[in-house]
Amino acid sequence: MAIETTTAQRQPSKLDYSSQIQFRFEILYLPLVEYFIQSANVPGLSLQTATVPTPLYDYPIPGDTITFDPLNISFLVDENLNNFNELHKWISRLGFAESNTEFADLLREGTPSQRTPSSKGIQKPLPEVGIYSDATLTILNSKNIPKTEIRFKNVYPTSISGLDYSIGGTDVDYVTCSATFNYLGYTINQISTT
Repeated sequence: MAIETTTAQRQPSKLDYSSQIQFRFEILYLPLVEYFIQSANVPGLSLQTATVPTPLYDYPIPGDTITFDPLNISFLVDENLNNFNELHKWISRLGFAESNTEFADLLREGTPSQRTPSSKGIQKPLPEVGIYSDATLTILNSKNIPKTEIRFKNVYPTSISGLDYSIGGTDVDYVTCSATFNYLGYTINQISTT
């Protein structure tokens, strides 16, 4: 028996579109950066292809490796460069520690929001808390109500743009900075479907 489908049966129940200005980005390790966020992306991903050899035709099948595109953000820089320095310090300590203890300090420190209480009430850092952080991109609806969360696991910075200053401009253009992150993966979690 054939199943009949009509256009009315295939119509989606929600016809609202996602707005590119309705979002919130949070990254635990960078509280000063998250306040000034201007843009963030949901990275793409690609599945590698495997090939099955045969005498007549080598045909493709789904592979077993997923490649994630980088997470990119941009943010306004405050006049004391505090948020830029927050990110600069993290990436510098990861790649070029100035002393033997600086990398160990990075592992040990973490930010207060990333610490977990121990049994004695003393704040105990999470393992490798200074290297990685978690991040969340929350998609909001037209009434700024959270609808969907994209949760990134084990985020770490790979690049940060320079800051450009010029006296040749006629309008006040505030300095922005962009940063790129790698991560272990991300999940998309529906908060509300209404």
